[in-house]
Amino acid sequence: MAKAIVKTQFQFEGQKDLYIGKVRDVYNIKDEYLAMVVTDRISAFDVVLPKGIPYKGQVLNQIASKFLDATSDICPNWKIASPDPMATVGRRCEPFPVEMIVRAYLTGSSWRDYKAGAREICGVAIPDGMKEHQRFPRPIVTPTTKAEIGAHDQNISKEEIISSGLVSREDYDKLEEYALALFERGSKMAAGRGLILVDTKYEFGKKDGEIYLIDEIHTPDSSRYFYADSYQELFDKGEQQRQLSKEFVREWLMDNGFRGQAGQTVPDMTDEFVQSVSDRYIELYENITGEKFVKNDADEDILSRIENNLKNMLARL
Repeated sequence: MAKAIVKTQFQFEGQKDLYIGKVRDVYNIKDEYLAMVVTDRISAFDVVLPKGIPYKGQVLNQIASKFLDATSDICPNWKIASPDPMATVGRRCEPFPVEMIVRAYLTGSSWRDYKAGAREICGVAIPDGMKEHQRFPRPIVTPTTKAEIGAHDQNISKEEIISSGLVSREDYDKLEEYALALFERGSKMAAGRGLILVDTKYEFGKKDGEIYLIDEIHTPDSSRYFYADSYQELFDKGEQQRQLSKEFVREWLMDNGFRGQAGQTVPDMTDEFVQSVSDRYIELYENITGEKFVKNDADEDILSRIENNLKNMLARL
C-alpha cells in the first residue's frame, strides 16, 4: 500500500509559524502568504483518526484548486497557485470565526437532529413531516462556530453571531450572499457531472478590508453529493441515497460504536479498510471532476518534493 503523508515539518524563509489543523499543515510566511499542505490525515466527528489515507491529500488539494479557479468570478479567493499536487500557496487572510454551511437537503447531521425532535437548525425553522434526504424549498444557511482540534463545531444562528460580535451584520450578510452564490455555481457544475450538491461548508477571511474565500471548496471532505439519476427513485422508496462524500467513513465509525464522544475509542483501522477509503477518494475525484486521477507518488521522497516545490514557488513571490 502507498505511503500516507500525515505530518510535515518544513522550514521556509520568512516562516513565522506553523498551524496544524485536522487535515492541513499551514505555514505562515511573513504574515503575508500561506503555504498549505493537504496531508493524508482524515478526521470524522472532529477527531483525527489514527491512520492516514494514501492519495487523500492530493485528491482534496486538486479538487479544491479546480473549484477555486471555477468560482473566482463570484468571490475573491486566497489561492495564488498550486505548485504541488498536495499543496497550495495563497494570501494570508484573517479568518472569520464561523463556517458557513449551506444545505439543500435534510440529511446527515441535520436529519439526525430532526429525527431526534429538532425543528430548527441554527435559527432556521424546519417544518414537520419531512423525510430523510428531502429537498428544502430553497437552500438554507446553517453556520457553525469553528472549533479547535478535539472540540466539536457548534451550531449557531445568524442573530447570535451578530449579537455576540463574532461577525458584523454587514460582513455576515456578505458571507451569506457569497455562500449561496457559490453553492448555486457548485450545484450547476455538479449537475453537469450527473451529481447533486447536497450540502457543503465555506470558510472566509478578510484581508485589507476585502472578504476572501479561504481553505477548501466543494471537496468530498467539505461537501456531500448524491447521484442525480437514482435520487428520486431511492427517495420515493425510502432507501438510502448513493452518495459521494466521506459520510461512509462516519457510518463505518458509528457501526463500530464510535461517534466522537468522551470515553469512546476509535475502532481499529485495518489495512484493507484504509485501502478501501483511499479507493473511494479516488473514485470521488474522478466523479466530481470528470478527470482521470493521476497518482503523484513516483518520487522516492514525497516530502522533499513538496518542500522543494513550495520553496520554488515562495521564492517567486
